[in-house]
Amino acid sequence: QVQLVESGGGMAQSGGSLRLSCVISGFEVGGYAIGWYRQVPGEDREGVACIGADGGHTTSYGASVKGRFTISRDNGSNRAYLHMTNLKPEDAATYFCATHGPLRCGTDWYDGRIFRVWGQGTQVTVSA
Repeated sequence: QVQLVESGGGMAQSGGSLRLSCVISGFEVGGYAIGWYRQVPGEDREGVACIGADGGHTTSYGASVKGRFTISRDNGSNRAYLHMTNLKPEDAATYFCATHGPLRCGTDWYDGRIFRVWGQGTQVTVSA
């Protein structure tokens, strides 16, 4: 059974850090790009970060998180991570990981259209 499970969410103070994990099961993720997304109720889903499965593990970031968040992957353990630093109240959202799409993120990753499998999300709250 193909499944993605996110963890690591919780409460952080403004300026603090959190590290989200995404455990992928049911298939080998080594040949697929992986994305992280977030959504606030009533708002559109936002692309946070994407990492390709190419040799250089090319990464792409949303403008609002670039320089503060880092995406990484460990194909050996079928996991992906999102290290979030200098958190701001506007980073509060439910965060989702997604995969099972192309090898590379390309230019269409931002709205999530390239991915077919999604996790259930982990909640991040940031206090001012």
